[in-house]
Amino acid sequence: MKVRIELDCTPEEARAALGLPDVSGLNEQLVAEMQKRLTANMAALQPEELMKNWLAFGGAAQEQFAKLMTAATGGKR
Repeated sequence: MKVRIELDCTPEEARAALGLPDVSGLNEQLVAEMQKRLTANMAALQPEELMKNWLAFGGAAQEQFAKLMTAATGGKR
């Protein structure tokens, strides 16, 4: 025997029917905080900044970067 139940409700209505809390305010705060942190860290992702940081460590950083790229591509060295 098959029983099919189709409910037509919004996510808010479904949460209320199941007794789940409304976390939309918390979600908005978390998204805003993540956006703020990503924006603050965007300068570190600029190619010029990356190269300046890597070159400060000398050849060791270049070797580590090469290993990272080799591992990421699945290649063997």
